[in-house]
Amino acid sequence: MRVLGVNAVFHDSSAALVVDGRIVAAVEEERISRRKHGKRPVPFSAWELPVGAARACLDAGGLSPADLDAVAYGFDPALTKDAADLGLDDPWDHLRRTYAEHAPQFLASALPGLDARRVRFVPHHVAHAASAALAAPWRTCAVMVLDGRGERGSALLGRYRDGRLVVEATQDLPHSLGLVYESLTEHLGFLRSSDEYKVMALASYGTPRFLDDLRPLLAATGDGGFTAVPPAWERWAPPRAPQDGWGGAHADLAASVQARLEEVLVELARWLRERTGETRLAMAGGIALNCVANSRVWREAGFDDVWVQPAAGDAGTALGAALQLAADEGDMLRPMTDAALGRAWSDDEVAAELRRAHVPFRTPTDLASVVAAALARDEVVAWFEGRSEFGPRALGRRSLLAHPGFAENLERLNDVKGREQFRPVAPMVLADRAAEIFSGGPLPSPYMLFVHHVDPAWRDRIPAAVHVDGTARIQTVDDAAQPVLARVLRRFADLTGLPVVVNTSLNTAGRPMVDSPHDALELFGSSPVDLLVLGAHVVTRAALFQDGDA
Repeated sequence: MRVLGVNAVFHDSSAALVVDGRIVAAVEEERISRRKHGKRPVPFSAWELPVGAARACLDAGGLSPADLDAVAYGFDPALTKDAADLGLDDPWDHLRRTYAEHAPQFLASALPGLDARRVRFVPHHVAHAASAALAAPWRTCAVMVLDGRGERGSALLGRYRDGRLVVEATQDLPHSLGLVYESLTEHLGFLRSSDEYKVMALASYGTPRFLDDLRPLLAATGDGGFTAVPPAWERWAPPRAPQDGWGGAHADLAASVQARLEEVLVELARWLRERTGETRLAMAGGIALNCVANSRVWREAGFDDVWVQPAAGDAGTALGAALQLAADEGDMLRPMTDAALGRAWSDDEVAAELRRAHVPFRTPTDLASVVAAALARDEVVAWFEGRSEFGPRALGRRSLLAHPGFAENLERLNDVKGREQFRPVAPMVLADRAAEIFSGGPLPSPYMLFVHHVDPAWRDRIPAAVHVDGTARIQTVDDAAQPVLARVLRRFADLTGLPVVVNTSLNTAGRPMVDSPHDALELFGSSPVDLLVLGAHVVTRAALFQDGDA
């Protein structure tokens, strides 16, 4: 089966291609359109057809639209009938249903050669569940999906056995842990359905002094469900304007909601563990991007293993819809082994782009040593290698790298990116050295979806990589999976004694992560980055601005 998956009804528009059970490609539309999610009016940002992403996926598979056996659309409009009884004041529900109903025709028009009759609908939370459990390294596991909303619900708890989903519990709207967190995000002056990760970071600066007040309002019900409706946040803190500071009651409210979210997730996961008897858990949905909560589930819910799909938000439903449809048709699915599923450029193509832009570059014979030496000199390196990542985390394909041993590099990187100073950056660490430095979370941790405690003996050695609460959201780097990057880390360790570098996404505030060489050159030309690595080639700031105007 050749199945194209599509997400295009809430946000994070995306496409994915699965061929004969193998994940061939997965791409978010924002990487190509250069319009970051949530930055435009709702009807446009939510319902952008992922035409560029779909074409990129088809190109990766060497297919045309006519070659597809099916298109799996990760939303079922038939489940949204009588949406007015959901208890939500959502004026877009009728448009969302109408848009999805006409999606087959939209897609056939946008992808000439596609037969609209081959488009099939997969329920939103089933697509989320499949994106985790069917991509996980096991054929049998429990699955937990929590997000803002699907067609009529906000959660699904169940199990997968050999590609078949058994639903144990769902949660109907208006109760939604995701919508509660979204509402808090907006109250704290951030962008709803976009900046929830900022609330998670801010929570570490506060004290959960409102936790007891929140427990009756956000509560598991003992049957796999929960109660959760956004309360009047003004009870605890006034609305925060974007220009206001980010401490005091606002940080305490973030800490309180974060703590209660973690408690409820642990209760739900424990219920699922007891209900199914499964020892492994796969997670997806927007809440599964909350790496602090994921770690608490890993530590306290009783599962032996917890795996989170790296594009756990709505982008991942394109992948999950395709996997579910492939499984339903009898394909033997292969697990996801890497998040590098996006577009790529060969070294020759990159060199041609550099020449077209009249950018001087060189191609060192020992790239790893050149980059490690630059990092050891405390230079900021823009790193562009191979296929781009699927999901919101920079995983060593499109990353900004820096020395972790200087505390001021946290502020420096946040200044480069133009973002809030309370935001942490993450350590990238050699997989075989991670246990020396980090604990309290699963190892290896290649997708940056859990937080770990930093050993006290290391906190002063890598201060730029340590969050205010003594934790770090790590990415482990394996020699086999990322050999060039692993060599950089080993050379850097030889020079500094530190098997860690700081990693953050290769973008600036309000812009999607860099995807193409052109995007990387644009960022390099406008940001205080010292060295740009494009595949096998390097560009230095001194060479780029030879007339001294850098």
